[in-house]
Amino acid sequence: MAKQYMEKSLLVPDHMITRLMMSELENRPGQHWLLDGFPRTLGQAEALDKICEVDLVISLNISFETLKDHLSHHWIHPPSGRVYNLDFNPPHVYGIDDVTGEPSVQQEDDKPEAVAARLRQYKDVAKPVIELHKSRGVFHQYSSGTETNKIWPYVYALFSNKITPIQSKGAYRPCPVEEPGRCGRPFN
Repeated sequence: MAKQYMEKSLLVPDHMITRLMMSELENRPGQHWLLDGFPRTLGQAEALDKICEVDLVISLNISFETLKDHLSHHWIHPPSGRVYNLDFNPPHVYGIDDVTGEPSVQQEDDKPEAVAARLRQYKDVAKPVIELHKSRGVFHQYSSGTETNKIWPYVYALFSNKITPIQSKGAYRPCPVEEPGRCGRPFN
């Protein structure tokens, strides 16, 4: 059902996202959560308040044009779900999956016009959520660039003040400067 909204470049309605997220989060009591893109609306934030106390919100202040360009360079290989970004993780051959040699595609939802519409809609609905978290003193905004090697130290410092860092064999490392777009690989 959510797919119908996403195919039209619309945000999935609150009740659908909220039900999905609350169901998942209620099954994880006493754990730390890192939520990316949730809550997006005041209704979602109010639902989240009923099951936990939010203690950190980080907003990456990135220009509309930069976001639109970045998001509209998103391509996928549908059978595998492999994701490419033409700026920082391009396929070896444009439009071709690196592993299978099959075509990769740009979904309708990732085309520049659709991305721009989604970003405008998001800005309108997110403003009250940002104001709520600012009023609680948990909102932090980063405005000094878009490179992972610049953002990560700021984010890491904020997290480190809230939770004890974990180092394990399965831990993920930040993206080093010399390997942009190859983030998220486990430590060796």
